[in-house]
Amino acid sequence: MAAVSTDQLLNVVDIEATCWSGQPPAGSVSEIVEIGLAVVDLESAQRVERHRILVRPTRSRVSAFCTELTGLTQEEVDTGLDFAAACRLLESEHHSGRRPWASWGDYDRNQFLRQCRAPATPYPFGRHHINAKVVFTEAYGLRKRPGMAKALEIAGLPLEGRHHRGEDDAWNIAALILNLARRDHWPAVGAGQAVSATSEQQSAARAEP
Repeated sequence: MAAVSTDQLLNVVDIEATCWSGQPPAGSVSEIVEIGLAVVDLESAQRVERHRILVRPTRSRVSAFCTELTGLTQEEVDTGLDFAAACRLLESEHHSGRRPWASWGDYDRNQFLRQCRAPATPYPFGRHHINAKVVFTEAYGLRKRPGMAKALEIAGLPLEGRHHRGEDDAWNIAALILNLARRDHWPAVGAGQAVSATSEQQSAARAEP
């Protein structure tokens, strides 16, 4: 396949993190355990790649509730990379520092910012992030921001794979982005939330107790 300019490509990211039906156990914090990534070629209007990175948590364990929601097990995520290595992989293999990226809402971005406060864990993404949920809500003239599954229903698109699996969710969000692009509602590269990762990390750190 011919090389594609980075300017044409958009990374779509969806994470899954450790979670509980109520409060986390003492000493536990929510941590990323799966990074789903789909690549959209905006020029050809195609989804061209999909990837899955398992991440090994260090301050929490996968609960029965989390397994029921995501299908992930502790044994499975124990085979994953540590978080810092996963961030390095995003940069080296998926050009996350150079490509614009999108997620459904700001949860994914904020979770990365929180976990990147750890020493020697640089934030792996560049300045240009687009909140696809906001774009979709405005494009369809909705009063409330829908979840991904509801947005697929509104757009008349199928839900492919399993909801709350990072790789499948990223693939579905990529389909929603292409739907928005066909309607001329997807912002041009550089028109999203142009944010300095360094300043965001500092702000997130100040906001934490």
